[in-house]
Amino acid sequence: MLTRRLALAALSAAPFATARAQPAWPDRVISFTIPFPAGGSADLLARLVADRMAPVIGAGARIVVENRAGAGGVIGSDFVKRASADGHAILLGTPSTHGTVPALQPDTTPYDPIADFSAIAILGRAPIALAVPKDSPHRDPQALIAWLRANPGRASWGSSGSGSVGHLAGELMNLSAGGLQAEHVPYRGGAPLVEALTKGEVQYGWEPLGSLAAAARDGLFRIIGMGSVARHPLLPDVPTMQEAGLAGFEASTWNVMLGPKGMPPAIVARLNAAANRVLAMDEVKARLATAGIDAVSDSTPETTGAFIAGEFGKFKDIVVRARLNLAR
Repeated sequence: MLTRRLALAALSAAPFATARAQPAWPDRVISFTIPFPAGGSADLLARLVADRMAPVIGAGARIVVENRAGAGGVIGSDFVKRASADGHAILLGTPSTHGTVPALQPDTTPYDPIADFSAIAILGRAPIALAVPKDSPHRDPQALIAWLRANPGRASWGSSGSGSVGHLAGELMNLSAGGLQAEHVPYRGGAPLVEALTKGEVQYGWEPLGSLAAAARDGLFRIIGMGSVARHPLLPDVPTMQEAGLAGFEASTWNVMLGPKGMPPAIVARLNAAANRVLAMDEVKARLATAGIDAVSDSTPETTGAFIAGEFGKFKDIVVRARLNLAR
């Protein structure tokens, strides 16, 4: 009888022993990978959030930001995909890493943008803006589109690179307006595109608002349209492309927090809660707003996953409809 009682006692204590045996999280430094060079808007956002998340997580948490650039963000993304899913490796995902590159180059991208990652939180969004040189006769998107329709093949337009979110926004405008014909000029980043618009090398360009806002305020060129659903607070007088007659047009750049596939839900929930708390801070929202980024502080892992899947599907649809094929 005594033996049976001891056995039952051991069984009843087993769950508590197992719970005590589970390692605490975090038990070492959390690595936050930015798959792009230091200094850009993605780098600013990640470092701003990381610096404030560690104290919110507590338990002596430390977050170290690491830049692993290359191949449009693929190198850093693949690094996190292959990392342990124990919550100590997270990634800053963007339209390039989890939208345009996998859509354009599915055979050479070494990961599935949806299935190979754990969605954690949406951090920020920024609309893509339509800009024209300061001496352009086109004052609004309707006038530009009307001229393009009347002059097929005579215009050139710029983006910050083939396969960039600005490139696909421009292709979306062409498709949404009934098949506009204009030559795409891919530049090597936002700064060269700003210079091209300033010099009038192209008739128009598409680029995230944060890259264009300062130069536009200085009068180097004009922003005449926004890819957002609603008008942006920084430029309340600039109409959206939907207002210009392109029904359903939406183009934005965004930043999300991801981890390797199979992260424990409890750790995902803690990271999500910490990110949301940081992004709700007034100082963080104000700092991001100056870079043209709207902080998002109400996402869940589920809404984040659905958002990424929807954006990837949208980019893939543009690639198919525009017949884009960019071999690396």
